[in-house]
Amino acid sequence: MTVDEALALARQLGVERGDAQALLAHLSGQNRAWLVTHGDAPVAGAETALRRLADGEPLAHLTGWQPFHGLELQVTPATLIPRPDTETLVGWALELLTALPGEPSVVDLGTGSGAIALAVKAACPRAQVTAVDFSADALAVARGNGQRLGLAVDWRHGNWFEPLAGRRFDLVVSNPPYIAGDDPHLPALRHEPITALTPGGDGLADLQALIDTAPQHLNAGGWLLLEHGWDQADAVAQQLAHRGFEALGLRRDLGGRARASGGRWAG
Repeated sequence: MTVDEALALARQLGVERGDAQALLAHLSGQNRAWLVTHGDAPVAGAETALRRLADGEPLAHLTGWQPFHGLELQVTPATLIPRPDTETLVGWALELLTALPGEPSVVDLGTGSGAIALAVKAACPRAQVTAVDFSADALAVARGNGQRLGLAVDWRHGNWFEPLAGRRFDLVVSNPPYIAGDDPHLPALRHEPITALTPGGDGLADLQALIDTAPQHLNAGGWLLLEHGWDQADAVAQQLAHRGFEALGLRRDLGGRARASGGRWAG
């Protein structure tokens, strides 16, 4: 199948042109500009890959890569695909780190592909970054991303704070599972690990667990920042206040939706 034939098939299948071009560029080992001038060039595996994309398989899984905060990250079905909305959390973390002297300590809980931890380390090299994930497969992907990018992160295998006994941090960040168990959008995310998407129920269980346990691992004046669903902001703010966090804040994503909440632990 040639480039032009593949693009015609993509239109028939309802695949967005940009996604089709990205996939064909990956398969051909070329860039998008090359595709424009080589419409008659054959692209091996194009038809099968386009049909998989049309069937809902993520582009990132078909190419193996996903951009995030200026980094190119390897992703697999073992990891959540980093979303642009999560850059809201990274931006907030970096704002706080600029005000901290020396080598501030940061931990990313449920790191997945390592997106948050690596973005923070890349933008703030002086930060001492630790990252935790319950999935050994996901952690292997994250560790590989760190090695390839030359970013030193302390990778830990375990559930939330469990592998961090006795350690305290200036900043705790997390994009935990928060989608409600009966959310109608979950079937569309079937190619990603379900445990990274939802804790079941109303989706608040892991957020609540992190809020409850974070103070034991925060230095005085340290911050907890959490990504959550757009409709969970009030519930998360109430939980943070009830636990004793101060200076509560909220950040909105690129679409203007409430996306991250956080607070400072006075200690």
